Amino acid sequence: MAKHEEETLTQLGREAKIPASPAEAVLESVANPHPDTVYVVRFTCPEFTSICPLTGQPDFAHLVIDYVPDARIVESKSLKLFLASFRNHGAFHEDCTVAIAKRLVDVLAPNWLRLGGYWYPRGGMPIDVFYQTGPAPDGLWLPDQGVAPYRGRG
Repeated sequence: MAKHEEETLTQLGREAKIPASPAEAVLESVANPHPDTVYVVRFTCPEFTSICPLTGQPDFAHLVIDYVPDARIVESKSLKLFLASFRNHGAFHEDCTVAIAKRLVDVLAPNWLRLGGYWYPRGGMPIDVFYQTGPAPDGLWLPDQGVAPYRGRG
């Protein structure tokens, strides 16, 4: 990482609190060290939480974010804080999943991105939400997201 990039990061290596809302969260990026190479980056957040906007009850999801960087890669601490900012945010599953994906696309302008939102049951029914910017690049090795369909306890 170039010295000037280190100086512009506001969270890495510093004390940082969880933002009060996704709108207040600062999602940061740094230069891709291999912009001439097609590769996939995966972030898995198995304990994502948000709040139902109507009942105020917590919702839980297992998120899997895959992206092919272009010029920028996401700084992971800022991503963790951004995702944690949803803990007190009231939104439906579809809104949370798509909003996260769109924010990443806005910040990174990746060559490709997909997000699998595997939500735990609400009212007895799991709601899974998937977002993808388009077809995966040719020749990309893309592993399965590894999240089994919901089967309850058995």
